[in-house]
Amino acid sequence: MTFELSPEHETFREVVADFARAEIAPHAARWDEAHHFPVEAVAAMGKLGLFGLVVPEEYGGSGGDFTSLCVAIEEIGRVDQSLGLTLEAAVGLGIGPILAWGTDEQKARWLPDLATGQALAGFGLTEAEAGSDAGATRTRARLDGDTWVIDGGKQFITNSGTPITSLVTVTARTGQADDGSPEISAIIVPAGTPGFTVEPAYRKLGWHASDTHPLSFDNCRVPADHLLGERGSGFRQFLATLDEGRIAIAALATGLAQGCLDEATEYAKNRIAFGRPIGVNQGLSFQLADLRVAVEASRLLTYKAAAMKDSGRPAAELKQAAAMAKLFASEAAVTATRTATQVFGGYGFMEEYPVARFYRDAKILEIGEGTSEIQRMVIARSLGLPVA
Repeated sequence: MTFELSPEHETFREVVADFARAEIAPHAARWDEAHHFPVEAVAAMGKLGLFGLVVPEEYGGSGGDFTSLCVAIEEIGRVDQSLGLTLEAAVGLGIGPILAWGTDEQKARWLPDLATGQALAGFGLTEAEAGSDAGATRTRARLDGDTWVIDGGKQFITNSGTPITSLVTVTARTGQADDGSPEISAIIVPAGTPGFTVEPAYRKLGWHASDTHPLSFDNCRVPADHLLGERGSGFRQFLATLDEGRIAIAALATGLAQGCLDEATEYAKNRIAFGRPIGVNQGLSFQLADLRVAVEASRLLTYKAAAMKDSGRPAAELKQAAAMAKLFASEAAVTATRTATQVFGGYGFMEEYPVARFYRDAKILEIGEGTSEIQRMVIARSLGLPVA
């Protein structure tokens, strides 16, 4: 299979890259140091149309394709992983489920503000004992007349406590299926609903400018029509959402790896040691050559998967492509940060250089949206192996 981005995609890439260099890169270190969620940057991204890329025009978006979203995530993530993650989660995890399974009324109510970046939405799946085993969710919702009553908690939820968060969609047990397994449904919970508490933000290793909170629900009551999709289909819906999210995380990881390559290559050309640029040394230059290969491989796997999503390939095929892209790109990104900080030497350990921030931001890419171990399990099963 041969693949390359269209001229329109490449033109769009340059637009986003220019924006990221001018509006985000100069402030990224300051936001990171202050653990500041930059609402002003989100608004600027909204004006550029990044949050509405896959949203139909009738709801305030541009009706574009998933590949364009991945391009935007990669270029934003190339200079700031926190803002790249904010975009990825806002669209793939916040907008995506409503766009795919929402009623006309739900779409009309929520999508216009989400598509323009005036509001953000969260995706509440993970719990203290339900991470990789997402089906083990303990959050419960019972129907009381025309109201869902939700009790439980969620962890590590992105975009859930910002000043512009409008809702979080959560999975909850709503009963028991005929085979005895838990019936899991998805329910939209508007921000500010009594009984819905956004707990204090986490102290994280990286992604300091990204918003992440635990959530708790105590007798939280929302109207019955806030059910997203059919009752009992929440787990299936969120697994499908995760497949798309893994491609988007692969784009974010590719952006980080490219950012490391950019910074390390420039430094290797200009840093003088023993009277000559350090890039003359094969021990260093060969590492950057290998990194260039890893970046290109990550990009090809990512955009092949994105193209499959846009062309409507079967879900089973998309699942494998997403797992391979996410696995390779995230691990390549972690390796890229080690290479880049080594090229910078002692300066790579100093927060004044972006590679130090990239180093802290990278590790979560191998964990979020499904760990590397889960991706390998998915891929192994596609080979017919009875892996458990």
